[in-house]
Amino acid sequence: MVQDGLERRPEGGVPDGVPDGVPDGVPDGVEDGVEDGVEDGVEGRGENGAEDGAGGGLGGGGAKAARRRAPGMTPEQRREMIVRTALPLVAEHGAAVTTGQIARAAGIGEATIFRVFADKDAVLDACVAEATRADHVLAELAGIDLDQPLAGRLGEAAEAMEAYLTRMGMVIGALHATGRRDRGRPGGGEHPDEHPDGRGGAALDRDAAMRDTVEALACLFEPERAALRLPPEQLAAMFMGLVFGRARPPVRPAPSLDETLDVFLNGALTEGERA
Repeated sequence: MVQDGLERRPEGGVPDGVPDGVPDGVPDGVEDGVEDGVEDGVEGRGENGAEDGAGGGLGGGGAKAARRRAPGMTPEQRREMIVRTALPLVAEHGAAVTTGQIARAAGIGEATIFRVFADKDAVLDACVAEATRADHVLAELAGIDLDQPLAGRLGEAAEAMEAYLTRMGMVIGALHATGRRDRGRPGGGEHPDEHPDGRGGAALDRDAAMRDTVEALACLFEPERAALRLPPEQLAAMFMGLVFGRARPPVRPAPSLDETLDVFLNGALTEGERA
């Protein structure tokens, strides 16, 4: 039995006494397997208890050793996993989050982080890039059912966009509040890529995301094209500005989403007062 020889793993991390990483000089491919094996051996206490964990990770014999580990992650998969784990911690702690906290939450050794990221700043850059990515919200917009009424379509679109703005605001706001500002483009260090016209890469990325979002929203208006007072693209741009404005309303309490959609679709005047 190994229970008495190992401390219980605190908060998802590797216990004291188990080395974090592997000795110098071990090839990268072997290093991944060694560290993953140590982590799996300590963290693998499942249905069979501590013996199962030690046998699976550290090469124990008998029937316990027959349990197969899942294939190791590629560096890109490991990066994605670390960023997904780090995002809520960054939203909570901002730049004060430590790589030790991230490692414990991810259930990995802290050295694993630095095999795929140069330093903590690189992790934070990657978190900002992930929080500001528009492809998630674009996929949600593309998945909206066009057979439902226009108000229902726009309601789903507004909720998806507001959730995206909230996630982005929490991460960036927490970083700014803890003193981390002006790091350049999202996910890209201190010197944004320059464009021949002098515009930075971050501005170009934002412009592309805005265009893609307008196109996705225009598709939601397309079934009613014949009945629209303006082209779908113009209405989409107006609607996007309306949703963005709701993120920071000038007065509170702000109108509800249903009230906002009603005014957008039917106008500010009551039916009897319309010219």
